[in-house]
Amino acid sequence: MGFTFNRKLPIPKEIKTSYPLSAKGAALKAKRDQEIKDVITGADNRFLIIVGPCSADNETAVMDYLHRLVPVQEKIREKCIIIPRIYTNKPRTTGEGYKGMVHQPNPETEPDLLEGLVAIRKLHIRSIEETGLTAADEMLYPENWWYLADLISYVAVGARSVEDQHHRMTVSGFDVPAGMKNPTSGHMSVMLNSVVAAQHAHSFIYRGWDVKTEGNPLAHTILRGAVNKRGAVLPNYHYEDLKLLSELYSQTTLKNPACIVDVNHSNSNKQYLEQIRISREILNSRRYSEDVKKLVKGLMIESYIEDGCQKIQDKVYGKSITDPCLGWEKTERLLYEIAESC
Repeated sequence: MGFTFNRKLPIPKEIKTSYPLSAKGAALKAKRDQEIKDVITGADNRFLIIVGPCSADNETAVMDYLHRLVPVQEKIREKCIIIPRIYTNKPRTTGEGYKGMVHQPNPETEPDLLEGLVAIRKLHIRSIEETGLTAADEMLYPENWWYLADLISYVAVGARSVEDQHHRMTVSGFDVPAGMKNPTSGHMSVMLNSVVAAQHAHSFIYRGWDVKTEGNPLAHTILRGAVNKRGAVLPNYHYEDLKLLSELYSQTTLKNPACIVDVNHSNSNKQYLEQIRISREILNSRRYSEDVKKLVKGLMIESYIEDGCQKIQDKVYGKSITDPCLGWEKTERLLYEIAESC
């Protein structure tokens, strides 16, 4: 056979029992969850800023970064809610390269999935207990959701996963907001179809169980740019794109029409400094159009301690080993600028 079964991993309940979230942490998460939900439903006019490293590759550096967010959040709390990116699993275009902490808690050693499951849970718990900030993560593997379900306040489904039925149906069982990215082709109808599927109830097989979900009314869209058949990037953050999405939403019966704009990836062509200019343009579009303001609930920004990216062996503290990120000083200025514009 083509599979080698190395060992049976603990089920989520076993990992949660060994590494529990405190009662104080659970209460804090419940409060944060409600605040973020209220933004998606329109009950709260604050702006979401989903910001942090492309990948959570080093616990010490990630926690350093998260602690830097705390005083900024306190200063802008009346205008914005910061949701740190703690992305513990990374999709790879060719399947090669660092796949995230769940695979390799230490990027320089061989994969260890059991150690990885423990490491990602401990990191999310540290974020809540030490900073009071509950985080966003990407759902690359639907089966892994329950290892972190009690810790995460926002979930993103990536451009390569959004057309997958298992991802869509799993999101339908979430009780937190889930952003469905446009596919790499950029087709908005595919993205909206994924939201329709996620907002509906389903019965399906999940982790060996016959399960039923009620549908997630907090599922919404994320614009992240696209790539055409020749490999050229096609940004979709411009005013015309946001107006089009608003119009397409109006033709559906979807609950809580909402959009987050990812200012990196194909919207910036991974030119990380462009995230500043793109953020400003989106904020200007919100000021210009009430429809756009009502639709666009926040931004997604890739940011770390140091500008850019590096190879794993370079070992620069707080510098991304996946996509290039905006450094902390520029990020801090941008966060305050966003708050002033909201």
